[in-house]
Amino acid sequence: MDLIGLVIGIVVGLGVLLLLLSRTVVIVNQASTAIVERLGRYQRTLNPGLTILIPFIDRIRDRVDMREQVASFPPQPVITEDNLVVSIDTVVYFQVTDPKSATYEISSFILGIEQLTVTTLRNVIGSMDLEATLTSRDSINGQLRGVLDEATGRWGIRVNRVELKAIDPPHSVQESMEKQLKAERERRAAILTAEGAKQSAILLAEGQKQSAILTAEGFAQSEVVRADAEARAQIIRSEGEAVALEKVYSAIHEANPTAAALAHRYLETLPGIAQGDANKVWVIPSELTGAMETLRKGFVKE
Repeated sequence: MDLIGLVIGIVVGLGVLLLLLSRTVVIVNQASTAIVERLGRYQRTLNPGLTILIPFIDRIRDRVDMREQVASFPPQPVITEDNLVVSIDTVVYFQVTDPKSATYEISSFILGIEQLTVTTLRNVIGSMDLEATLTSRDSINGQLRGVLDEATGRWGIRVNRVELKAIDPPHSVQESMEKQLKAERERRAAILTAEGAKQSAILLAEGQKQSAILTAEGFAQSEVVRADAEARAQIIRSEGEAVALEKVYSAIHEANPTAAALAHRYLETLPGIAQGDANKVWVIPSELTGAMETLRKGFVKE
């Protein structure tokens, strides 16, 4: 019996010791804090690390996450200025800056942020029509963040960013918007098609113009070349005739022909003058009469 009592005493002592250690030694994780109360009253805020508490006098009221947190709220029906009900889905990014205020100033800061977001969203959207609501997300986000950050400051909360995930108008409005977008896309497609046809016609006309210009320039160049070739040929022929005449003159001069020979040459040339249908009139050079006289003298011996 004494041994059993001793064992029971040891087990009870170890249990009490473990209970005292669990109430005395506290470990706070990184990026977290712990609110300590002493006899039900706030005593201090514990930072990350190991801390010793007074057992049964000090206790951990709450552990607060100091990291940036994300709260996504379900879609909320909101009435716009033109009396249309839109469903808006929001996301809030916030961070606890004062663990004491976040613990004691509000019972649940998550619920408080959600209700404050819904109320502010209805106030902001209620002053805007549907078109402005759909096209002014950045403005709405900025207004929501400003109001939420100011209201949650006394709770030890800093709102870093507010985003609208979705803005869904009524089904009938969505159908009208889809038809409008379809008509707009068809209009733009028709404009682009017409613009393409216009550019194609312009390019085709420009190509034909350039082709005509190049053809005209090529023809002009060919005419210039042909005229230049004819001129060069004429010059060459003239130079050849001049050389030929010069050689004939030199040959005649060197041969020193008699008057009878010259007269005979004149007579041989006359049939060439008479050739052709258009030769109705013979033009007899004045020198021919003198040549005939010389011919007579050559054949008639006085």
